[in-house]
Amino acid sequence: MSETTAEQADCFPRSERSRIRREPQLGSYRREDVHAVVDAAPLCHIGYVIDGAPFVTPTMHWRKGDRLYWHGSIGSRFLRQVDGKPACVTCSLVDGYVLARSALNHAVNYRSAMLFGTAHVIEDLQARAEALRAFTDGLFPGRWDTLRPMTEKEVRATAVLWMDIEEATVKVRTGPPSDVDEAHVPVWAGVIPLRTTLGAAIPAPELPGDMALPGALQQLIDSGRLR
Repeated sequence: MSETTAEQADCFPRSERSRIRREPQLGSYRREDVHAVVDAAPLCHIGYVIDGAPFVTPTMHWRKGDRLYWHGSIGSRFLRQVDGKPACVTCSLVDGYVLARSALNHAVNYRSAMLFGTAHVIEDLQARAEALRAFTDGLFPGRWDTLRPMTEKEVRATAVLWMDIEEATVKVRTGPPSDVDEAHVPVWAGVIPLRTTLGAAIPAPELPGDMALPGALQQLIDSGRLR
């Protein structure tokens, strides 16, 4: 495989729709870079155009290869209108506030991915249940098998959509403020980190007092990771 061919395989295709225009040095089309942000983000925002008007809905998501999944209520007014329609998905994380010596140079350290594709609704109930299983176990490994099985009514009430990632970009900013040339200005400058972490579990009020938190969940909390 040539170097050019290998690079193309490692990267998502790019077009005028996905080309990074502003600060392209912060951007990437590499699959591994896009996947890293998508997998780290606990929430995504799905953008559609319905009857000529834009709508953006937040939801939780999960990924399998270059296919992205998300879920919602079967009663959502968007569901049937977005099936087979273009969608844009964004996943973002803020890692810190960047304080500079001037207001103009203040910034944030962040990771952000933008994905393009076509939304599809999973109609088959078995496939829908399997997708929800992957979602649950992706968040809490092994938990699905410990739960009361979903009823058919519950599966029918839960919409699951998917989108093959046709194009995608990611941008990441890290590091200190960019005004080192103004180091002579007597103003504090630097980074204030911002982190989202898992806290101590709070049991449901009706839970028996002798029911301990499963070890796998405690390990997840102790690790501090969100996904």
